[in-house]
Amino acid sequence: MGWRIGVDIGGTFIDFCALDDATGAMHTLKVLTTPDEPGREVLEGVGLLQSRHGLDPAAVTAFVHGTTVGINTVIQRKGAPLALVTNAGFEDVVELARLRMPEMYSLFCARPDPLIPRDRIFGVPGRMLADGSVAEALDEAALRDAAAKARAAGASGLILSFLHSYRDPAQERAAKAIIQAAEPGLFVFCGAEIWPVIREYERTTTAILNGYVHPRVDRYLASLEAALAARGVAATPMITKSNGGIMRAALGRSACVSMLLSGTASGVMGAAFLARAAGVGRALTLDIGGTSADVALILDGQPQFGTGEMIGEFPLHVPSVSVSSIGEGGGSIASVDGFGMLTVGPESAGSTPGPACYGRGGDRATITDALAVCGLLGHVPLAYSSVTMDRGRAAAVVGHLATRLGRTAEETAEAIVDVAVSSMFAEVNKLVARYGVDLRDFTLLPFGGAGPMLGCLLARELGIARVMIPRRPGVVSALGGLIADAKTDVVRTLFLELEAANLPALRAALAALRAEGERWLRDDQRYEGPVALRLTADMRYRGQSFEIEAPLEPAWIEAGDIAALRGAFDRQHHAIYDFHDAEAAIQVVNLRLVVIGATAPPLMPEEPPVEGPPAPERLVRAWLDGAWREVPLFLRATLRHGHAFHGPAIVAQEDSTAIIPAGFAAHVDALGNLHLSAEA
Repeated sequence: MGWRIGVDIGGTFIDFCALDDATGAMHTLKVLTTPDEPGREVLEGVGLLQSRHGLDPAAVTAFVHGTTVGINTVIQRKGAPLALVTNAGFEDVVELARLRMPEMYSLFCARPDPLIPRDRIFGVPGRMLADGSVAEALDEAALRDAAAKARAAGASGLILSFLHSYRDPAQERAAKAIIQAAEPGLFVFCGAEIWPVIREYERTTTAILNGYVHPRVDRYLASLEAALAARGVAATPMITKSNGGIMRAALGRSACVSMLLSGTASGVMGAAFLARAAGVGRALTLDIGGTSADVALILDGQPQFGTGEMIGEFPLHVPSVSVSSIGEGGGSIASVDGFGMLTVGPESAGSTPGPACYGRGGDRATITDALAVCGLLGHVPLAYSSVTMDRGRAAAVVGHLATRLGRTAEETAEAIVDVAVSSMFAEVNKLVARYGVDLRDFTLLPFGGAGPMLGCLLARELGIARVMIPRRPGVVSALGGLIADAKTDVVRTLFLELEAANLPALRAALAALRAEGERWLRDDQRYEGPVALRLTADMRYRGQSFEIEAPLEPAWIEAGDIAALRGAFDRQHHAIYDFHDAEAAIQVVNLRLVVIGATAPPLMPEEPPVEGPPAPERLVRAWLDGAWREVPLFLRATLRHGHAFHGPAIVAQEDSTAIIPAGFAAHVDALGNLHLSAEA
């Protein structure tokens, strides 16, 4: 018995969720981030848990955290200067990409500048064939010359990506050894080591993303480990992964690409856990922090996974929780452009200086300032008293925009919120179109520090009739780390016809994947419990250009049940495209295995119901839906199971504030969740 701590580090706050296994009590906390001193906010947070809740650092048995340092490095383009070495004649693979327009229906769209400029891409003689045989030996002299030129051009790291290295990584490994001997100051990553799949563009860009964020992620995780050791935390630090699992933080220093969506994935996993506990099977999650709003779908109680999620302007081809991000967070800055139009985001005030109302030097209006001007925030201490609300500063910065727009401060503040909500509306519609679902069947689940502030406003625009605000919405992402399983994805490219003659190769690949995954779980993660497996295959009809992922059972391969394997693909193809061809030949391109070591979830105690309506703390004056109104203010700590009330209302708590407009009825369930229903 001891303490388990989940931590989420965002653009403005670091959130703590600490579980005392001895008592079952869960304690939460928010601390402002310190971007210039990574690790200091962790020290401060652990210290506050000690002083406020009696945490014993030596008794911490698990410390899991999610972070946005990787994705922010890509979005802000603050990564390492890299060079790329590939086969001669294939230097333009990254530039050619998939020859797709970034925005199909825009005549003015432009492709993003590559992370590696063309003058730092070098081709060297040498060629491996698709069957893994060597057609031309690697030119070692040319390789050394390319490394020297990369160093002279200012590169601090080098990516190796050769044709067909997914078949046999030996050529890339040999090249890596040569470069490290010739240029020991360069760090080197091989495409086949990072993600060994067919198609050189996807393999190369994945390795580039890994190398691009490596120095910053490495420094950050080293600082984190040092900070925890200094505070006396005994547990091995873990980090959440893009696939919703966890791994030892030390591995993240080299396997950076697997934790690029660390923070956003944690939030979705935490939200899915809370939705299942509350009996909500279909939910749209809305995670709004200081920098962005992240939306995802939960179907049948489970988050959705995929490949090709966008990291800034670049696709990530490793499996990850499917999340769409919008640059609209509580700290997103509002401005008036040269055409006199009001815009919001994607630039954020972050934690330093932060929104103007925090009194930390911010001098530009943000969404948080707009809500403060409307009288919707600041009625109780914010973020566990880590910030103090200054409405006068908020009124000054919003007033500057109001003068330029010719509106009142209140009208301008409401317009800032409306612009942010409209951007979220547009992005959610893209997500809905991709999955082909009807949002009228869903519950909106807003969380994060700013999620409950804007959740009802977005639900109203989307036509969603149900909203569920968790008991502690501001720390759901930190909770996600506590409930996440140790999990890894392993893959083998086979490119085989689905026929009896290839069953031995399928069985051998499955055995190799299982051994690799279990070795990672047992040796690298030191996991000793039962192991669960999830098997899928990327399959296609012969002649198709791309494949779809179909769920399989390992027993089908082991028993040689071709009919079952074929049926799984036909069903998946029919579900996506509304047809299948029962006679066409099928190819198995990739075999994928997810290896999982389960984590015991925390208990969710239920409260007994109470009688009667809740008593508001007081009435407050707030600008809502175009007018000043007297609105009841409820304290979340006083709301109990069975309490019910109607909007408009404000519900304030230490980690967030819920804004409930007119037209919503609210009630509290046995787990302390606040359920809102649109009234007819």
